[in-house]
Amino acid sequence: MMTEMRIGQGFDAHRFEPGLRLVLGGVEIPHGQGLQAHSDGDVLIHALCDALLGAAGWGDIGRHFPDSDPAYAGIDSRILLRQVIERLASAGWGLVNADLTIVAQAPKLAHIEAMRLCLAGDLRVDPQRVNIKATTTEGMGFTGRGEGVGAFAVVLLEERPVE
Repeated sequence: MMTEMRIGQGFDAHRFEPGLRLVLGGVEIPHGQGLQAHSDGDVLIHALCDALLGAAGWGDIGRHFPDSDPAYAGIDSRILLRQVIERLASAGWGLVNADLTIVAQAPKLAHIEAMRLCLAGDLRVDPQRVNIKATTTEGMGFTGRGEGVGAFAVVLLEERPVE
């Protein structure tokens, strides 16, 4: 019998705001600005959560963790990711792999390996199953003008025995 597999994709973007911490992939990045959001603004984790939830057919991060709920104000996005992974495992889904792209003109991202290791731990997979890339838009659009950061995520889930 063939194992069921599902693909999900996600996208998120937030604008910069002075005085906030910049967190991407669960790692704090030295920069003079952070990302404006109800949570910690980690666009990479938000895109990843959307991809995971989408693959399961469960909507998006806003449906499960609405910004209208004060319980999520300033929350560490890694907590949300761990909750999504727990729900998927309980429903019999496991991550095969995740491919993630950060879109930012600045800052230069020298922290990709730290992000990959952080996310692999939260996703409960070998780090080789998590790929993270960074790119610029060559000065075009909101990221190119240095107004914020965007992120894309693609995941593959497979049926697994319920833990």
